[in-house]
Amino acid sequence: MSIFKGSIVVAFICFCQSMLSQTVEISGKVDSKADIENIHVINKTAQVFTITNSNGEFKIKVSLHDSLSFSSVQHQPKTVVVDKNMILFKAVRITLNEKINELDEVVVGKVLTGNLLSDIRNIKGDAPINFYDVGISGYTGKPATQSERRLSEASSFSPQTGGSLGGVGGSVSPIAIINAISGRTKMLRARVRLEESETLMQSIKGRLAKDFFASNPMEEDLRMDFFYFCADDENFIKYCENQTDFKILTFLRMKYKQYLENIETEKK
Repeated sequence: MSIFKGSIVVAFICFCQSMLSQTVEISGKVDSKADIENIHVINKTAQVFTITNSNGEFKIKVSLHDSLSFSSVQHQPKTVVVDKNMILFKAVRITLNEKINELDEVVVGKVLTGNLLSDIRNIKGDAPINFYDVGISGYTGKPATQSERRLSEASSFSPQTGGSLGGVGGSVSPIAIINAISGRTKMLRARVRLEESETLMQSIKGRLAKDFFASNPMEEDLRMDFFYFCADDENFIKYCENQTDFKILTFLRMKYKQYLENIETEKK
């Protein structure tokens, strides 16, 4: 009977050692008072990453003693080391502290004394006015860029210029016709698209570069070139504009492999 018990103990020990020496996928849950969606989870040791879903849940492959890093704009960064319990139970629960940005005290304008008559005499300045105050209609949307304004002017319809095309309602500005024939309108559209890609690329770089390169190492002098390489992709705006961080990181990972392959090809 004792031999049987001993065999069970040995088998259990062997099973545990086997589990601890393997790479396993663990399920995790992040707790926080702030938003727990799109928190970056990076296995710095194995150089793999994922992000949490709307419930703060995630899955990632780990081995014993791997370092897991958790970060987001709203939380203080946290790093944990994978231990035996995480491997055996294939689960982990992490609590993140909300990041609080304390601002220095700033005094704007004159300091009020509490004496109403005195404070009124000391305050100088004209009341602000806007276009509604003077009866002028105005635009309150997003200001157009110079290229967007030029494109609008180059392809605009103008009823005042006379002469309709083929009897279709409304007339087309002769300038717009010339621009279409000469290719200027097409050139301006390309310029607007280039500016959109540049703006989107700079935004992604500012938000995700640090975490992306933590799991996808690249020399410092190549990183800016890599982002321009991504922006040159014809599907860049489609896959990255108004998308979740996970989808954007997946796109960057695909371009990362292509970029490294191009570098290796150039070296040959």
